[in-house]
This record gives sequence, C-alpha cells and structure tokens, in this order.
Amino acid sequence: MSNNPTATDTLTFDVEGMTCASCAVRVERVLNRQEGVEAVVNYAGGEARVDLAENVDIEALRAAVSKIGYEINLVAEDEERITQVERYSEEERFQWRNFLLAAVFTAPVLVLGMLGPDERWSHLLQWALVTPVEFVFGWQFHKVAGKQLRSLGASMDTLVSLGTLSAYFFSIWAIFTGEAVFFETAGAIITFILLGRYFEARAKGRASAAVTKLLELGAKEARLLRDGAEIMVPIEDVRLGDLMVIKPGEKIPTDGEITDGTSSLDESMLTGESMPIDKATGDEVFGATLNQQGRITVRATKVGQETALQQIVKLVADAQASKAPIQHLADRVSGVFVPVVILIALATFALWMGFGGEISPAVRAAVAVLIIACPCALGLATPTAIMVGSGRGAELGVVFKGAEIFERARSIDTVVFDKTGTLTRGLMSLADVVTDEDIGRFLYLAGSVEGASEHPIARAVALGAEERDIELGRVSDFENFPGGGVVGTVDGIRVTVGTAKFLADQGHHLPQRYTHSLEQSADAGHTSFLAGWDGEARGALAVADVLRPTAAPAVLHLREMHVEVAMLTGDNQRTADSIARSVGIDRVLAEVLPGDKAAEVARLQSDGRRVAFVGDGINDAPALTRADLGMAVGTGTDIAIEAGDVILMSGDPTLANTAMGLARATFRTIKQNLFWAFFYNTAMIPLAALGFLNPMFAAAAMASSSVTVVSNSLRLRRFGR
Repeated sequence: MSNNPTATDTLTFDVEGMTCASCAVRVERVLNRQEGVEAVVNYAGGEARVDLAENVDIEALRAAVSKIGYEINLVAEDEERITQVERYSEEERFQWRNFLLAAVFTAPVLVLGMLGPDERWSHLLQWALVTPVEFVFGWQFHKVAGKQLRSLGASMDTLVSLGTLSAYFFSIWAIFTGEAVFFETAGAIITFILLGRYFEARAKGRASAAVTKLLELGAKEARLLRDGAEIMVPIEDVRLGDLMVIKPGEKIPTDGEITDGTSSLDESMLTGESMPIDKATGDEVFGATLNQQGRITVRATKVGQETALQQIVKLVADAQASKAPIQHLADRVSGVFVPVVILIALATFALWMGFGGEISPAVRAAVAVLIIACPCALGLATPTAIMVGSGRGAELGVVFKGAEIFERARSIDTVVFDKTGTLTRGLMSLADVVTDEDIGRFLYLAGSVEGASEHPIARAVALGAEERDIELGRVSDFENFPGGGVVGTVDGIRVTVGTAKFLADQGHHLPQRYTHSLEQSADAGHTSFLAGWDGEARGALAVADVLRPTAAPAVLHLREMHVEVAMLTGDNQRTADSIARSVGIDRVLAEVLPGDKAAEVARLQSDGRRVAFVGDGINDAPALTRADLGMAVGTGTDIAIEAGDVILMSGDPTLANTAMGLARATFRTIKQNLFWAFFYNTAMIPLAALGFLNPMFAAAAMASSSVTVVSNSLRLRRFGR
C-alpha cells in the first residue's frame, strides 16, 4: 500500500499501546482531526478502521498518533484476522509471565505486611521485594503513562501508575518517619491487574476466534488439471479459469463451476444448512465446502478476496470494527473519565487530611480511588459483545453488516416475508392434472407446447411430463401471449395452454368440470390453467411453488418472540390466503407488483410498525432498503448484497429467527455490560473515597470487572446450542 492512497481506500491499522476505553477515544479523536480522514477505533479489537481521502499521507497519521503515545501499523487485508489472534496470544503469554513473576515477589511482601513484625528490617525487605514488581513487571504501566504525560494525556495506565507509585514512594518515606508502609498495596495492585490483563487478553482472543475459524476452513492446496496431469499447488497459486480436481472427502479450494462429475457437498460451514446439497455439471460450488461423494472437476470462477468465504470474513470484520450508537455514550464518558478520577483522588486526599490530619489513611483512600476507577470495563462492554455476536452469527449462517443492526433489531415488531424464494423454494412443480383424455397424451401435447416457453410455470409443466417418462414432441408455429398463455402446433394439432379467459378468447369451449377444478386449485394455493385443442378445453393443470419445510416453524417462533408476521406476494388474494394459512400467517399483502413492495413496507411503517423485510436481495432491493431492517437471502453469488443489513446465507426461513434472536441477545448483553461497567464505577468510587475499600481489594475488583464484562459477552457463543 502506498503512502498516498486513492479516494476509495479503507485501511485497517493495529493500534499498539491502548489499555482502556479512553485510549481508544484519544486515538480516534486524533485520527479524525486529520484532513481527509474518517476513523473508528475499536479498543476490544485493538484496531482502527480508517477511510482515507485522496493523497492522505499514512506517515503523517502515524506521526500524529505517535505524538500522543500510541503506534499504528498497517495490516494487509489477507492478514488482518490472523494478525489479531496472534496479537492476543502473544499478549496472553506476556501478561501471564509477568503475573507469575510478580506474584512470586509479592506473596512474601503480603505475608510480611499483614502478618509480619512492624520492624524496620521487615520494611526494608518489603521494599527490596516490591521494587522489581513496581519497576520491572509493572513497567508497562509507567511506560505508557509517561508517554501520555508528555502529550498531556491520561488513561488507565496513568491511574495505575499514580496509585502504585504513590503507595511505593509514600512507603519509602514512611520507613524513615515511622508511618505505616503500603508496600504490599503497591505490589498487590500490580499483580492483580497483571492477572486481569492476562484473563482479558485470553477472553478477547476467544471472542474473535469465530472469524479465525472461518478462515481456517479454507483449503490450503488445490489439485490442478494441467496438460492432462494433476499437480498440487498452494491455494494462492490458483488463477481464474484453472481446472481443479476434487476427490471425495476433500475441500473445494475456491469458488467455481462444475465442468465434470456429480456429487453431494456439505455447505454447512458457509450457510448453516445441515443437509448435503446435490451438485452436477453447471452448478456453482464454493470454496471451503466439503465434497462428500463423487470426483468432480471445477473451473475456478473466483479466487482470493472475491470468494464467498472471504466476503463473509470481510463483512463480519467490518461489523466488528464498527460502533453501535449506544457505544458513543461510553466513549463520551471515557473521554473525560480519567482526569475526573484524578481530581476526585486529589479531593479525597485533601478532605482526609483536612478532617483527620493523618496522612496514612488519606493516601490509602486516594490510592483506592485511583485504582478502582480504571475504565477498562466501559471500553470492553460494547465491542466484545459485537465481536462475539457477529462471529457466532457467521457460524450459524447469518452475517450482520454493521454494529448498529444489533440495536435496530430490538425494536422490530413486524417481519414481512416475500413469499417466493423465502417461504417457498422458488421452484415451480407440477402439482395436479385433471383430464378426461388419456393423461399421457394430454401431458405430451400440453408439455410439448409449454416446453417451448422459458416461463417458470411452463417449465414446471414440461419437467412434470418428463418426470413421467414422456418424451416431448417438436413444436412449430409457437406463439406466446404474455399474461394469457401460449399456442403451438404438435404433430399437426394446434394446442392452446393458458388461462380460462385466454382459451375462451381463442374460441375454446370450457367444460364446467375444468373451470371448477381451477377454483379448487386456487383454494389450495396452486396456480392453475387449462389446455385444449380442436375448440375444446381438454383438461386443467396446476403448478405450485413448494413450501419450505421450515416455513411454519419459523413463523411460529417469530410469533413466540411477540413479532407479527406478514407475507407479501404477487399472487391473487385467494392463493395467497391459502399459502399463508398453511404456515400460520394472518396478515397477507397479495397482488403486489414487484415495484410496489417498498411502498407496502412504507405503508406498514406509516402505521407505526417497525418492519424487517426478508427477500432474495435482488428483486427485492427497494423493499430491503426501505425496511427498518433488511434481511437478504444470499446464495453465495449474491453474498455481498448492498441492500440488506443482514445476509441469510441459505434459503432456510428459520435463519430470520436466528438473526432476530441473536441480534436481540447481543444488544441485551451490551446493555448488561454497560450497566455493570457504569454501576461498578459509580458505586465503588464513593466507597473508596470514604475509606471503606482497601486498595488491594480495589485492584482485584477492577481487574475482575473487565473479565466479568468479557465473560458475559462470551456467553453469546452458546446461542442456538
């Protein structure tokens, strides 16, 4: 990446040195002050997402951030997730090593300070033992605090550094003046906080593990067919158009099209669909899916960052890096929190000295205020929940495209399903035939004429005839009448297929038996029509778009979530009502033209409803955009549908339930985390200021608060199990 990016560049940077929410706020503020820069900094992820205008100098950004005590390093797009996980693992090992060594030195100091004799030799020994804890194992706090002091900034490290150095140097002074020493306080604070940082790094690594697992699903090698020979190459060497051979039990290396062979593929890692999918020549396949049976040859159609798997990873990474609106409150508080806490600590010291006149309890109370108020939990509350929620969604076949979606989903009270392709499979099949003719001859003539048309209903009739082993005939003088039907000549017979009105207009007599059959088919939710020749309607045919087996359970689950479910379709009212009844939907919007779907969503919104729309993401783009929450059904090829807020990776309508439930659970977790973080700080600071909180216990409580928030977020990993 050059130092002068184009106007469309969105870059990701690792941010080194952030230790709390106030750090993220400072880095974000500095970046956004630079001309042509729009940045979002994620403390939990340790990264900054930066949109750059043309000719912005990256080195200038680095210099601006470095000036306030932090470092940013550009991350290559294909290394982003792995880099993050490696960073967490390295941080985890570093903090665990520091904690163990600090604990070895602090343990005897605690014994001497709490149970040992109040003698000078004991105080001197404590001094000697706690010094490496303060200035070796705890040096990371003083180092960052010093950098920030030079730029007149402050963070959690400032509070830890001030608190422990105050206890440490006061204790040195106390050795020579006869006051009580606090060496055990300084050592215990650093030791407990190091332990907290270890658990925090470990938990954040687990929070980001879902996307890493997705990346690891991809094949590492591909078997290419070149000049009649099969050769193994690294996946990075696969190019567009390459022919890949995949044997049973192997992963598909990259997205492509089958050119030879048939098989069943397990696509659950992408779509959440547990059943294998049958594939044959001409079908699309996706990288990282598993070939279960036959040997197939696949031509690569997408490679690298363009594959379905990589698009999922990018969408999830973007969601994790974005901010929910509720996070801005925590950011505003964090931005001023540390300076306010320092003022409170100074005021506490002054008041204790003013009323009591004894320096030891005044120092103890001030140190407790500094330590208990570190704002780590505030910075972790929202992003960790979003990281875990979006990662779990990707595992279940649901991709959230932004953090704000979790907040929007909580207010949804109406879910509108577009019928075709969501509640139904979107594939017409021949459902019924009523005729007094020989059924084989009837389907031969009607199917042959319908086979000359490309209309889905016509194709259903032709396929239905072929499935009955009827070989269709040649058609001549074929004519198509949009909205009416088709006419063609088969074996010298002029055959007409279409609506009752169309056949009547063509001069055919309509026996009552067949017109009655049309009414019965409509009541059953089928699309029905007639076929005839020689001036007489000879029979009725009915086709149906097959309902998905999970449609009814999906509707029931949404209703149990106190969400009204509606169905939108272009079918006539009678057919639409029949289909709706079969899946348990009461509200039906029928006879809606494709261009009017967005208007129907708007009408519901004007009635005060908060609407989620579930559609196929192509024909339904205006409605998806108009809805308060757009859920687009993806099939791999349209995985990055811009109109949708949420991508449902398979056509299973229960994924809409999963998306709603997971979004609500994630936002509920965010509120729980923020409540705990705010409650913890507001409740504990007064206790510390009044002298009811020992600084050592304050350090343990502060460390545990961050771990509690992250652990609460990790519960989302069990969603749906």
